[in-house]
Amino acid sequence: MIAIKPITLLDAFVFKAVRLRALQEAPHAFGSTYAKELQFADSEWLARIERMNGESGAGFLAMDGETACGIAGSFLDENDSTRAQLISMWTAPTHRERGIGRLLINEILNWAHLRNARTLLLMVTSNNAPGMRFYERLGFTRTGRTEPYPNDPAVVEYEMSRPISK
Repeated sequence: MIAIKPITLLDAFVFKAVRLRALQEAPHAFGSTYAKELQFADSEWLARIERMNGESGAGFLAMDGETACGIAGSFLDENDSTRAQLISMWTAPTHRERGIGRLLINEILNWAHLRNARTLLLMVTSNNAPGMRFYERLGFTRTGRTEPYPNDPAVVEYEMSRPISK
């Protein structure tokens, strides 16, 4: 049975492990790198969790028993709190096609809705066709905004959005 739970300070090492696993398994899906985050001190991981536990940020783990099998986070836009950004979305390959990504995004949508956000945005790389199809199935569409992927200028990131239902 999969459980979705907020990331708390008690989950610091689980969060660190699943984030590093995600960076290794899907290096082109994130704006950071495994090599960079592997060097983070424990204090940086704790600071990240604190940011994910405020009024303007949230992070969630998908747990299969004691095993973390997914992660997602969100922050409200600093300039427009009606917009929330989906970040760090990842499901372990062993757990894909089982609805875990949908559960994580639903948790983010609920969190954002409680903060009166009206739009959920994300960035997805042009070389991540399965990710784009997944987001499209959940009602996301491309906004037309693009930017270069920070780790490889040959790759483009597409912005996608979907309304947050009231």
